[in-house]
Amino acid sequence: MPAPPRTTNEQVIAAAGAILEEHGIEGLTMQAVAARVGVRAPSLYKRFADRAALVAAVAEASVDALAARLVEAAPDPVLLAEAYRAFGHAHPEAFHLIFTGAAPEEALRRSAQPVIRTLAEIVGDERALDAARLFTAWATGFLQMELSGAFRLGGDVSGAFDYGVRTLVAGLRESV
Repeated sequence: MPAPPRTTNEQVIAAAGAILEEHGIEGLTMQAVAARVGVRAPSLYKRFADRAALVAAVAEASVDALAARLVEAAPDPVLLAEAYRAFGHAHPEAFHLIFTGAAPEEALRRSAQPVIRTLAEIVGDERALDAARLFTAWATGFLQMELSGAFRLGGDVSGAFDYGVRTLVAGLRESV
């Protein structure tokens, strides 16, 4: 009888996600992940074809974790934006990874649904995707600037985020 696996895919992905946050994408190596889960690196290739496949699995898990937060926050657009921002602060490297080619398209589609549904309630089904793109682009840009330390003029950055999202939502409501 074969020996039971020492780790699960979920454990490997979780370890890889932790390494990503600690050491960035450059530090996410098969050797580092294997050491974290207590196996030899070649054994990981039985689960993931290569590093790119492991990175894609981490990206998908990250998108799904973000989507879970968005589902909880919906249908309030302000809470959606706050959940998005909170995820970025809690997982900045995963947040960056989501916007690379590593993130599977189907996972991105799943994560977009709470935003599209919420904004459809404001602007209608016909403009929901356009509104979701506007909303996400604004929140992503703000968060990317915030995470990179680009807001150096002082003031309350959290207050600015709140002002921005409320202004954006008010504008979407008026556009109908």
